[in-house]
Amino acid sequence: MPPVRTGTSEGDRPGIGAGPAVKFGAYLALFLLGAVQALLGTFQFSRGPGSLVAICFALAILATCLLGSWGMRAAPGGVLPAAGWIGLSVLLGTSTSGGSVLVTDTTQGKWFLFGGTICAAGGAVISFAKWTRPRRRRLVR
Repeated sequence: MPPVRTGTSEGDRPGIGAGPAVKFGAYLALFLLGAVQALLGTFQFSRGPGSLVAICFALAILATCLLGSWGMRAAPGGVLPAAGWIGLSVLLGTSTSGGSVLVTDTTQGKWFLFGGTICAAGGAVISFAKWTRPRRRRLVR
């Protein structure tokens, strides 16, 4: 005996985790992930041989942006980690009124701030280019 159909197919029902609260939580987690990468990088960029660690932190935010947009299947998935990273790294990279700084004016510091900013912005731009393309309509003849 064939199964009884109820009038809806598997594709009609929303999947688990498709609600707005879950999406908001995922986007918030991506934003915070970018901020945490900036926080860790601010204190760890000068470790290791030469500028290798600073370059790795820059490439990590690029990967986070690209994987975030791929995972969410939307451009904000790549923009929000970049926003979190840029916002916190700029805040932590500025000097205080007393003159102390966390990100020094060294080769590693430049790679971390400038390379990371370029990678974060590049990840955001690639995310927009990938997920906001205009869809072409098929013309019926």
